Amino acid sequence: MRWSFLLLLVLNLFYYVWHQQQAPLRAKEILPLSLYRGAQQDIQLVSEAERPQARAESEGVQAEANAACLFLGGLEEESVAYAVEQRLLSTDIKATVEVLDAAVGLDYWVYLAPLASRQASLRQLKELQARKIDSYIISQGDLVNGISLGIFPRSDSAQSVMQRLREAGYEPMLRELARAHRNYWVKISPESRLLVSDALLSRLAEDFLGLEHQLMPCEGIATPR
Repeated sequence: MRWSFLLLLVLNLFYYVWHQQQAPLRAKEILPLSLYRGAQQDIQLVSEAERPQARAESEGVQAEANAACLFLGGLEEESVAYAVEQRLLSTDIKATVEVLDAAVGLDYWVYLAPLASRQASLRQLKELQARKIDSYIISQGDLVNGISLGIFPRSDSAQSVMQRLREAGYEPMLRELARAHRNYWVKISPESRLLVSDALLSRLAEDFLGLEHQLMPCEGIATPR
């Protein structure tokens, strides 16, 4: 009986092994080569993705720098600015003199508005002068034929004069005027900037005291002369 059981067991094992060997192999699933390559192409390093943006920003900054002009100046005397211009032109550097009026404060203008006619304003002027009030007729501008009563560097001085005029029966008015400081600059065109070396700038600074140099928009800082 025992031998029969062992025989059946061996036969079952043999059948199992034989059945496994006869089973078909299962093919592995493989992605198409085009899809695999496409996935690889979508992979991009962070540093590579940032390069175009950084390059564009760098090119933008460089373009702005190339569009700027070199200005030499900050000079208070027009004749000195023209001397600098002539020095540059003698070395084939294109340059032009420009004027900059920079606001440095306010002045306060006290005046009387123009009357109906010039004759009326002249009669009013005589009245003021008879009262020993300094005044003169305005001959041009939007206040022509009005009467100027003085320009003052301080607001309290102007207010004091206005109070005196009110007490005398007049109606004075006040206008703020920007006080400007004029200086001169020599603009060097963009195509000539490369001709201006550090050595040349040093020589110019030695020959023209107070000469500054700055990069600014070529549209100009002031009015060409």
